[in-house]
Amino acid sequence: MTVGMSSTDLVTGLVISGETVTTAETIPVHDPSRPDTVVGRTAAATPEDCERAVAAAQRAFADWAARSAAERAELVLAAFEPLAGSAAARAEILTRENGKTLQESQIDLAVFEGRSRVAAALAADFETLTTLPAPPFATRIHRVPAGVVTVIVPFNWPLAILGASLPYALIAGNTAVVKPPPTAPLAMTQTLQVMAQVLPPGVLNVVTGANDAVQPLLTDPRVQHIVFTGSTAAGRAIMSLASQSLARVTLELGGNDPAILLDDVRLDESTVGALAGAAFMTTGQVCMAVKRVYVPRPRYSELVDAVGAALDGQRVGNGLDSRTTMGPLNTARQRDIIQEMLDQARAKGAEVREYGSADQAAVAAGGHFLRPALVLDPAGDLRVVTEEQFGPALPILAYDDLDSLVDRLNTEWSGLCSSVWSPDLDRATAVAGRLRTGTTWINQANASACDDRAPFGGFRQSGVGREMGPEGLLEFTETHVVTAPA
Repeated sequence: MTVGMSSTDLVTGLVISGETVTTAETIPVHDPSRPDTVVGRTAAATPEDCERAVAAAQRAFADWAARSAAERAELVLAAFEPLAGSAAARAEILTRENGKTLQESQIDLAVFEGRSRVAAALAADFETLTTLPAPPFATRIHRVPAGVVTVIVPFNWPLAILGASLPYALIAGNTAVVKPPPTAPLAMTQTLQVMAQVLPPGVLNVVTGANDAVQPLLTDPRVQHIVFTGSTAAGRAIMSLASQSLARVTLELGGNDPAILLDDVRLDESTVGALAGAAFMTTGQVCMAVKRVYVPRPRYSELVDAVGAALDGQRVGNGLDSRTTMGPLNTARQRDIIQEMLDQARAKGAEVREYGSADQAAVAAGGHFLRPALVLDPAGDLRVVTEEQFGPALPILAYDDLDSLVDRLNTEWSGLCSSVWSPDLDRATAVAGRLRTGTTWINQANASACDDRAPFGGFRQSGVGREMGPEGLLEFTETHVVTAPA
């Protein structure tokens, strides 16, 4: 396909057993910068289509699992080779369906391949057999692939997030059915369609469609493991459906990630820029973004002024415009949720300051735009504080006692990520060690600070299981113990 093709030309199908499958119905995909514009159309699978995709993955499983991890890793990396020439076109499609800036879309595609390479590098040391010393028994512990895996990803960084699970599932010996996000399925489906043609038929399958239609991907007893990234509420629904067949789940769920500034923090341009970037990347639509900032009361005004100055240069507009630094929200509903939070904060007496500028032509086109906003010292029970905003609204809260703050944060529903900011690394490390979140960063945060060699996941209601790192491979295996008399 070529950049600039008309929306009527772009239709993606299902991918089943290495073949592209068309469906009787298709679903339009709209541009969040211009909601009346259809970017393309995606196949609307039926439950029978989903069952065929699962069956294809099941048929391919035995032969794929019989290969060595190193051979599987080599084939996964080979599947990226035919994609190189289409990266620019796919990045543009991703921006048009997702809304984020073109640079972020380019990074999204690159991270998918980069994470796959990190996973492939683990294959050489992937130990699938442990022998226990005899006597009393001669026991061998095998780590074997689980089987068919369903992977469901969100719209915000769809390919990068896919890279945290799909290559690990495949290299561990599983076959997969991927469900792209309904509001941004096009670039992902194009990418995986090419990869599926390189891999053995049925190893990688792709199904798009409405939630009810694709339910067999969650309830079919042949599906042994389900990976889902999304909200905590949706994670509960996924777990409930998975319970029908007792499929294992890996859930990377919502995060209301706090940034704790210590009293010696340096509010220089570098630190403040990193903090603002960690909060407003992808218009705030990142699970591991900074969602709240806690600052010692004597430093409060200084921080507000510094972050406000950093946000003044933001320009909200169409993600394909090179002048844009922040695109629209992906959906009108998400924009409205953020607006409701800000309206509640104002009504309850909090000050809300908006920054930057908006492209008036883009706004006139009806896009889902909001300017970045700071909510100043809101009450702790407001939605903008207690819920994950997933948008360009950042509450800044003053604290008086660090110990009580840490204790309180450790009892909240969210436990995905956190960050500590101080030039004293020993002191920051000590505070970080006390925070009960899956990841804690020091003087950095969000995806740009994510070490893809390490496992990622959440505590409490922010998730179940871990992705990436050696644990990411083991997550997709079962333990088989063979014991004989010594």
